Amino acid sequence: MSKQKVFLRPNVVIEPLIDRWYAWAHLVSPATAAMNIVERHLKIMESYISAPSLHAEAIQNPKMKGGPFMDLGGQRTDEVERLMRDTIERRRHMIEFAWAVKELDKLLLSEARGGGLEKVYSKVPELLKGYVELFYDRNNNADFRFFESLLYKSDFYNKSSQSVALWITMNDQRPFCLSTPRLNERDVLHIDIPFDHPGIDELAKMKRVPQTLGYIKSILPISKEQATLFETFFTTDKPAAYKRYTGDKIRMRYFGHACILIETRELSILVDPVISYYGYHSDVEHYSDVDLPDEIDYILITHNHQDHVLFETLLPLRYKSKNIVVPRTSGGKLEDPSLKLMFNNIGFRNVIEIGEMETIRFADAFITGIPFTGEHSDLHIQTKTCHLVKIGVFQLLFLADSRILEPKLYRHIQKEVGDLDVLFLGMECDGAPLTWIYGPLMTKKLSREQDGSRRLSGSDCEKGMSLVEIFHPKEVYVYAMGQEPWLEFISSIKYTDQSNPIIQSNELVKICRERGLVAERLYGEKELLYDNHSSPVLADDINIELLW
Repeated sequence: MSKQKVFLRPNVVIEPLIDRWYAWAHLVSPATAAMNIVERHLKIMESYISAPSLHAEAIQNPKMKGGPFMDLGGQRTDEVERLMRDTIERRRHMIEFAWAVKELDKLLLSEARGGGLEKVYSKVPELLKGYVELFYDRNNNADFRFFESLLYKSDFYNKSSQSVALWITMNDQRPFCLSTPRLNERDVLHIDIPFDHPGIDELAKMKRVPQTLGYIKSILPISKEQATLFETFFTTDKPAAYKRYTGDKIRMRYFGHACILIETRELSILVDPVISYYGYHSDVEHYSDVDLPDEIDYILITHNHQDHVLFETLLPLRYKSKNIVVPRTSGGKLEDPSLKLMFNNIGFRNVIEIGEMETIRFADAFITGIPFTGEHSDLHIQTKTCHLVKIGVFQLLFLADSRILEPKLYRHIQKEVGDLDVLFLGMECDGAPLTWIYGPLMTKKLSREQDGSRRLSGSDCEKGMSLVEIFHPKEVYVYAMGQEPWLEFISSIKYTDQSNPIIQSNELVKICRERGLVAERLYGEKELLYDNHSSPVLADDINIELLW
């Protein structure tokens, strides 16, 4: 069989891991990785070892979903202990880095009181010297920034902590992944390779282009003991060929959550890719990677949250992606790592940063960065942008999880870009508190009241309707709600009809329809066809589940 050409099975997961934890952006950037090792991973492991039954009980409580509880049934504490000891030993320099960050914050509070900062540099923790710049804001509050590009060149960026796990999924349901490390399982194959390893590209290609097992084994470090399991991930069954869109319309396909594919005869744009699998029964009709083009011209990333920067989807798409467009940032702030640096360091080459109201022009199309407010717990996060896509005269605006804090901002924008044809808006308006994502980065403890008031929230009905009144779209789609079953493992969202985001989005859809607009909350899959001048032509064969 080593000479017979085979395909990678369509439901093989290429799961990226760092220190055996599910990889997301804050585990790649060196500074945020250090803080998460100390303030998230070690604390969860220590808690589990001391009270495994508490974790097992919490996992059974739906209200605790997404919390810092290991999903190991109260068992396997010896394996968790080994992982914890290994983490402390191998990543000691990262642990020391995190403590140095805390010491630097204390230093600035005591030593930087409005006077010159030059003398303070000598007191910066030795580990951080040469990697930070000190400064004041306009109100004489001292702070620091990292020279993040240098951190990627240092020992603090250690690619040996990266690996991938291969396994076969047979359904859409997966347990929440950010609080439980990946321990050894009989049906999971771990390969110790960094994310920029070319073998990931070659493996991903095999979902469409067959190769021999001998070929892929020569690229990936598969041991003799792993070979038998590795071979089960391949099949001689030929997958359905992708049918390239050749029509004269603009085709929009919704893949779930915030993932939208826009295609014309000449162009493909994929927004916030989170792609599900196929090859098994699913309760929800959905597109998968078999429905993606052989080449993707532009991948657009709106912001640096794990449900919008999903490495499990992005790494297998790397070989077919011509360009990836990310929000511009250069601040070097701990809480706001650079997406461009991150993508460059995990093997993406054509990474384009886009700033607010900047435009990328190509052929008869434009991509413009639009200001993104809210959803970041009032932190000064620059790494976020919405995208206005214009093809001919047809305009689509993807606002992701924006919370409309000041409608006048969008009145200014509308004066520049005009009215819209289609508006996409996330309405997860009861988001998690600040500490859910950013807690490990906070060196000063927040009160419960502060944490609860600074949430990762999108727009409610009132705020969403303010956009409708400003941009006068012909169609309004609520998306990025995290409702699809294949999103629960990363978003932890589980709504009911009584959930406020459902109530709010139902109301927005209702008002828009009463005004004669096309409006819908998207779920599962959806296809629309447009030309540059007329209303949409809906595809006949789309099975879409409506939840209102």
